[in-house]
Amino acid sequence: MRLMSNRRRPLAAALMLLTGALLAHRPVSAQQTPDYLLSAGDKLEIAVWKEPDLTKEFVVRPDGKFSFPLAGELVAAGRTVAQIQQEITNKLKPYIPEPVVTATVTDIEGNRIYVIGQVTKPGSFVMNPRLNVVQALSLAGGMTPFASVNDILVLRGTGPNQHALQFHYGDVAKGKNLQQNMMLESGDVVIVP
Repeated sequence: MRLMSNRRRPLAAALMLLTGALLAHRPVSAQQTPDYLLSAGDKLEIAVWKEPDLTKEFVVRPDGKFSFPLAGELVAAGRTVAQIQQEITNKLKPYIPEPVVTATVTDIEGNRIYVIGQVTKPGSFVMNPRLNVVQALSLAGGMTPFASVNDILVLRGTGPNQHALQFHYGDVAKGKNLQQNMMLESGDVVIVP
């Protein structure tokens, strides 16, 4: 076995450090997607290991809840799958020692936005997982020649919490005021007058 010369040892150590640093480095995406928040109309499949009677598919009701055996009524709307999974696990502990609960979103029908007015194909669109205003307008086939492109509104919320957000397509098309090209939330209505 040949020993490494003293001159090569620092070079070998530096290469090992560099290789380790490169392997440990994981690129971070510029925009990480947050965890999906459930909406009314979404479907969940929930399974409890070794409990076939507790493996079922559920639809989140319009009130944002669903019922699970032994756990009762659970609020799902606005929560992540991990939160639902943890809550069911906690509620099953008095009945099942060390329950292993798995929850999966099987359908995101509740994650919809609506585009109405002077667009080619008005209607509701499923967001998978997120859309901004320009993407929603694209899904709706673009605007008609009669559209008032600088008077677009995004209605958000319901009842007294509802508010209108302005969107000026002309500015965005010119690369100005890009912050107004907001990410849409489930239930938002894009109105193109």
